[in-house]
Amino acid sequence: MQSLIGTGVALVTPFKKDFSVDVDALQRIVRFQIDNGIDYLVVLGTTGESATLSKAEKELVIQTVVETNNGQLPLVLGVGSFNTADVVEELKTRDLSAFAAVLSVSPYYNKPTQEGIYQHFKAVAEASPVPVILYNVPGRTASNMAPSTVLRLAKDFKNIVGIKEAAGDIVQAMKLIQGKSKDFLVISGDDMITLPMVLAGGSGVISVIAEGFPRQFSDMVRLGLQRKVDEAYALHYVLADSIDMIFEQGNPAGIKEVFKTLGLSENTVRLPLVNVDENLAGRLRDFTNKLSV
Repeated sequence: MQSLIGTGVALVTPFKKDFSVDVDALQRIVRFQIDNGIDYLVVLGTTGESATLSKAEKELVIQTVVETNNGQLPLVLGVGSFNTADVVEELKTRDLSAFAAVLSVSPYYNKPTQEGIYQHFKAVAEASPVPVILYNVPGRTASNMAPSTVLRLAKDFKNIVGIKEAAGDIVQAMKLIQGKSKDFLVISGDDMITLPMVLAGGSGVISVIAEGFPRQFSDMVRLGLQRKVDEAYALHYVLADSIDMIFEQGNPAGIKEVFKTLGLSENTVRLPLVNVDENLAGRLRDFTNKLSV
């Protein structure tokens, strides 16, 4: 899966002021990523507010991204649920021919044991016609995928090719990197520790901040993969304050404020999410305008 080494972005779903999906804005955002050095696109992840989209809206988002991308970058589709049977059914019935892989989150709300997580992803791997990237984000799922579970899955199922590791724990990430096979991808799901993870042997990132500042962030990851440490950290520290800001009042409210400043989309989010307050909006505008100069 060499095509998924580097910087992927978790695409937002832009909405108009009436909360409908803004197809034109989504096309602009996809082109912005393509034109500014992003390596691959992730569709319908958490950042895409997939939990608030209807089935028809999800199909519209997928169709728009696939058509706009037109084969230029690899695509990854978010396919996950707390109901294993639903994930299996989607994997068996959806046309995944446009996608290099699926990104599947560890079951949320249920709080399964490690054996339950293993059995869930066993069923996912056996059902999926394309490679599977696991997604560990205990801040949202309320349960952590232990490195031993991840490595067991990677060993037992050849089509489990990587993990988006978003526990925010560099030690856990290093244990994964230490124990993995050569080709298994350990992908950062935490923008702030992306560079340390890459330098420790990680494969890159699936990022939120990178879709707002794709050139700078993807350059940082590229330099990290090339072991150009000082140059990479110089970019990291340019971007560090913005990473804190975009998550300060929730994702994707922060990154959508960046897109509004860039003229790519409205900053509209759907309930239960709300826009960032004016103080944070002002700080994000200032940062974005300074970096864009």
